[in-house]
Amino acid sequence: MPLTVSTRTLPAAGDAAGRGNAPVVLLHGFASDGETDFVASGLADAIAASGREAIVVDLPGHGTGGAIGADEDASTGAVVRAIREALPESGPVDVVAYSLGARLAWALAAAEPRVQRLVLGGLSPFEPFAGVDVAALVRALDGEAPADPMLGMMAAMIGAPGRDRDSLPRLIAGLAREPFDPAQDVPAVPVLFVAGADDPMTAGIDRVAEGVARGQLVRVPGDHLGALASPEFRQAVLDFLA
Repeated sequence: MPLTVSTRTLPAAGDAAGRGNAPVVLLHGFASDGETDFVASGLADAIAASGREAIVVDLPGHGTGGAIGADEDASTGAVVRAIREALPESGPVDVVAYSLGARLAWALAAAEPRVQRLVLGGLSPFEPFAGVDVAALVRALDGEAPADPMLGMMAAMIGAPGRDRDSLPRLIAGLAREPFDPAQDVPAVPVLFVAGADDPMTAGIDRVAEGVARGQLVRVPGDHLGALASPEFRQAVLDFLA
């Protein structure tokens, strides 16, 4: 069966509602969900209040998104196809994405001509899943102490309450088969890169932004998690979309 995502739509409000503004698709980070990254943070409501419909996505294996079966294709291409199928039937869209969502949004813009603008927050210039030993990760989830601290951190993320500990390792393996390469599928649309000033995951993002003809980079306070929750992140997104 194909991968599936789920969506929740916040209708546009305020004076600008109903003026033909493109909806904004929100793509969350790994081991999170749309509610945590965008609704609880207030960003989805702020976008809706600005007169833009906000489409909050839960990716496969996350939140209310579909589970990933043992034999399912969880590659980047398959996840992007699932996102495309969840988009509105017609018309342009803008995309605001964070971390894993930003990695997927980069590929989405190459595959979907209706994407007109991108906000890529917390984007890692390298493929974070390429070197993951998925078998060792599964053993760590079963209680075996991993030798690699990074593997232990990922196991803690996946093993947190409410996370799909079967689907997420399968997603890691699938994404690693089509690793992110910022030299490929470079977006032709306007792109706002947003990076936390203390976020080591975005080290080198300056060079990625320089390689995008219509790209700009904004730094906001915080580490990888703190940047997303910062009021500066929210304001940067709203200013760019306006």
